[in-house]
Amino acid sequence: MTGWVAADLDGDRSWHTHWDKRELDELLTLASAADRSALADDPARLQALAADASAPLVERASAVRAELIHGRGLTIVSGLQVHDHDPDEIAVAFLLFGTLLGSLRTQNAAGHLLGHVTDVGADASDPTTRIYQTNQRQTFHTDSTDAVGLLCLRTALKGGASMVVSVDAVYQRMQASAPDLARRLFEPIATDRRGEQPDGELPWFEIPVLSRCGDRITGLYQRQYIDSASRFEAAPKPDAEYVEALDLFDEIMNDPAVHFQMSFAPGDMQFVHNHSLLHDRTGFIDHDDPARRRHLLRLWVSLPGDRELPAVFTQRYGTVTVGDRGGIRVRGTTPTISFVP
Repeated sequence: MTGWVAADLDGDRSWHTHWDKRELDELLTLASAADRSALADDPARLQALAADASAPLVERASAVRAELIHGRGLTIVSGLQVHDHDPDEIAVAFLLFGTLLGSLRTQNAAGHLLGHVTDVGADASDPTTRIYQTNQRQTFHTDSTDAVGLLCLRTALKGGASMVVSVDAVYQRMQASAPDLARRLFEPIATDRRGEQPDGELPWFEIPVLSRCGDRITGLYQRQYIDSASRFEAAPKPDAEYVEALDLFDEIMNDPAVHFQMSFAPGDMQFVHNHSLLHDRTGFIDHDDPARRRHLLRLWVSLPGDRELPAVFTQRYGTVTVGDRGGIRVRGTTPTISFVP
């Protein structure tokens, strides 16, 4: 289902599912048997764990993957009681399910396969800061991978809602109201790598906000990183009309009738397809007690059977090989798992 708007997801909530008890029990049993220190040193051990998964658990992962690639691009699976289990066990269960979905990708220069989305007090105005490390609104964006998964451990005192929007829906509205501006978004634009620069590459990449491949339109966007690319003198700057196109793109995405907003509950697993959707998070106010502060786990996953991507994505994804693309890789990056933020 492409081109959905908020009312479509609100009216048909089949994208929100719940764990079958047998599936969840098996996932947690596999996780509890894992040697966590060995996994941290050698994440490839996850493949051996995944190979022991039964058919129902594999089928659940296949259903989530199909909804991402061929459906709405969004799914939430609820029912995991995170407070009843050891935090590391929960993290391994999440990693294991992500491994059943596809190939886990590194999320930063440190090679983390398991991300921790929490406010660490980073300066949002620093051009090397990743916005998820703050309590600020992120704005609508895509991540550098096929799909992103989030597992809610704790919610904020106030705010921190999740938002998603369909690339097709936004493009259709732009094309109807301002076709000349919509056309500009298919032209390359400089986007800041935020200090995570692979060998032989510029500190920015030049990929269009929208790309056509076959009969599909794929989005790649982070407005803050487009704006901060201007700190590089040699980076090409968008002209006034291109800036107008970006502003209209943002305006449509921020229309409550177009995007869909939802709140997480502890234990919710959310998966979002980065090629067909953009996602966002509202700003939040956190608890004073560090033990109660908002904390989500994150996975980046490359999906087997996903859509083809244009060759230009190689600048950011390293390769466009389906099922083995995306992630952040710089010199010295080694995939690792950290169970603490």
